[in-house]
Amino acid sequence: RQADGEWLLRIEDIDPPREVAGAAASQLAALAAFGLRHDGVIEYQSRRGHLYQAALERLLAADLAFECHCSRSDLAATGGIHRRCVAGARRPDPAIRLRVPDACAIDFDDRVHGRVTQTIDTEVGDFVLRRADGLWAYQLAVVVDDAEQGITDVVRGADLLDSTPRQILLQRALGLPTPRHAHLPLLLGDDGRKLSKSDAALPVDTADPLATLRALWHCLGQAPLPADAMRSTAGFLDA
Repeated sequence: RQADGEWLLRIEDIDPPREVAGAAASQLAALAAFGLRHDGVIEYQSRRGHLYQAALERLLAADLAFECHCSRSDLAATGGIHRRCVAGARRPDPAIRLRVPDACAIDFDDRVHGRVTQTIDTEVGDFVLRRADGLWAYQLAVVVDDAEQGITDVVRGADLLDSTPRQILLQRALGLPTPRHAHLPLLLGDDGRKLSKSDAALPVDTADPLATLRALWHCLGQAPLPADAMRSTAGFLDA
């Protein structure tokens, strides 16, 4: 908003088997408690399958995507990296993968991490766009959504940094613009895992938003804010 932009909210609910009942409502309540108020309507990926299907059909028609009958065990010998189909038999429910060319190096400038480079064919391989169970892959969904919503700047956690080159490759294949990126630091446990994935992780405490914001700001190693910014949640967010 300081840059005269809008902050849009999207619920990425494309993996029903892993969804926790009530989680989205709790997240929305937490945002409201912290004064983080979005612009526009909330978009739900679970309602946008027709957009993903249209993009997938374009890729298939251009021979940029293909049906894959390989299982995880089929790809175990290559560490899960797909460069050619090795399935012993055809499946009634094949996945759809993006055809990644050889020597496919993608680089971009991240506002936090600087220059980032990934050789997708050797580090990732042909990646899934629609899973064998019929569910949409995150990479395709966010690329389609970012373009359809006119996203110019993606600000997210550093755990998604290595997904960005795949998304840029997919944007190029679909003729879509690439947003600017900033991947923010995460709170990690002693084992190096992000705390939100810890077995003992607790929801964000919304009872005292300002105290929680102060603690998180400190834990993330950020420079102290002016005293005025520490007196109210609104002042903290405006600092």
